[in-house]
Amino acid sequence: MKVHHLNCGTMTPPLMPRMVAHCLLIETAHDLVLVDTGFALGEDRLEPFFLRTSRPRLDPAESAVRQVEGLGLDPGDVRHIVLTHLDPDHAGGLRDFPHARVHLHAAELAAATHPSGGVAQRRRYLPAQWSHGPDWALYDDAGDDLYGLRARPLDGLEGVALVPLAGHTRGHSGVAVDTGDGWLLHAGDAYWFHGEIFTPPHCPPALRLAQRFIAVDHARRLANLARLRELPGRVRVFSAHDAAELARCTG
Repeated sequence: MKVHHLNCGTMTPPLMPRMVAHCLLIETAHDLVLVDTGFALGEDRLEPFFLRTSRPRLDPAESAVRQVEGLGLDPGDVRHIVLTHLDPDHAGGLRDFPHARVHLHAAELAAATHPSGGVAQRRRYLPAQWSHGPDWALYDDAGDDLYGLRARPLDGLEGVALVPLAGHTRGHSGVAVDTGDGWLLHAGDAYWFHGEIFTPPHCPPALRLAQRFIAVDHARRLANLARLRELPGRVRVFSAHDAAELARCTG
């Protein structure tokens, strides 16, 4: 198994550090697997509010499909996509891999197709990003123990598991990857800044407020974040948006 760390979408939100869309491309013995997809090639479906607050670069060269090609691989060999959640900066690239099976927590698809709550929660999802009708593979909270977390093995994918970490969204999950030399844990949007998993934790005020505003269950998000801090050093944890963490993974 070979794992590539990709930035599939640079964002420059006001008053915040530069953010990335940290995705994984996994080469297995049989096919390719993406963990999150970032923005689509030629993304044109984002809402004005998201564009104003996230200010995505939308560079075609950063799209997952172009980066797969740049590695000398065939995008058609991406047979599986594992999503942390369905926010537009994580699921936008689904349409670039229309034949891939998409693995996701069932509660997240339910939240996206039957939105509830305030205006911000109702408009966070863009169903047009999956209007091609993906082959969904849905999971619940059941799973094996991974250092105190639940890790649900995925159908047809050896060494990759979904780790429920609800709070940012109703079905938000991390994705654990057994590299053979240890575990990687893509924590999605469980946190946005690397200092949040330090002890004691710290985070720039603007990032802290933004995470609280967008979370559907802030208390649950904080509880899951505390569990991430307790993981042993043999589990390499990183989030979806911290540019410093991406640099460490690619350096």
